Amino acid sequence: MTSSRRTGSGSGSRGGHLPARRKADLVAFVLESGQVSVTELAQHFSVSADTIRRDLDELDASGTLLRTHGGAVSPTLVPRTDTGLDVRSRLHSSAKETIGKLAAELVGGDGTLMINGGTTAIALARHLPAGAGLRIITNNLHLPAALSAGVADEIFMVGGAVRVSAQATTGPISSSLGIDRADEFDVRCDLAFIGVGAVSAQQGFSTGNVSEAGLMREMMRRSDRVVVLADSTKLGRSVFAKIGALEMADVLVTDAQPDAELGRALAEAGVEVIHPR
Repeated sequence: MTSSRRTGSGSGSRGGHLPARRKADLVAFVLESGQVSVTELAQHFSVSADTIRRDLDELDASGTLLRTHGGAVSPTLVPRTDTGLDVRSRLHSSAKETIGKLAAELVGGDGTLMINGGTTAIALARHLPAGAGLRIITNNLHLPAALSAGVADEIFMVGGAVRVSAQATTGPISSSLGIDRADEFDVRCDLAFIGVGAVSAQQGFSTGNVSEAGLMREMMRRSDRVVVLADSTKLGRSVFAKIGALEMADVLVTDAQPDAELGRALAEAGVEVIHPR
């Protein structure tokens, strides 16, 4: 199978378009792998790294694959924990905008929000009503720049250490505000918007990073109402670090109706599901 892929695939794309056979094989390889480097692709197809880079540029321009700094990812990929924010922002972007718009409709004026890291949270920020005068607590480094004028009167960045690939902080809320004793610290918010990595009937909410899971859990516990944000590719699955049971949320905002098993579990946990009709 490997040899058949390499046969005839060494013809470069210099001065022309990517050969159809290698294009099909390259796309299939990336779709199967999910995320792959230029070096791996060059070795697999017995062509130069420069040829692979040109191939990936062409496939990215056509929307077939997503080009990354060192390789490519599948557009259907549920991101790995080390997938950069620039790539994740282009995955399922239409679904995230839909979720962001629906979630923003839950926000009134003059409230206090917790919003965590991730690209779905940034989509939410873009749809928050101008002039709302909110107080926002977040660990999302890109969120302040995504807000329209007057959305927030105050923004508090929390979490301490930065996880560079996610462009988000991961430490506990209290330590980031310079408070040594947890019993001297108490913050309550009206509403938490938490983007998660996966939603499962059996495992509840989970994400790909242990430190982020802890911060998400703390945000949820410090909020009167919890809204989980997750596009449909994250439903019915689980990933490495558990955040908590389904009962921790009041609302799930997604872009498609969950399957029957997850739908029943959410209903039993008292979670309202909001999705496009």
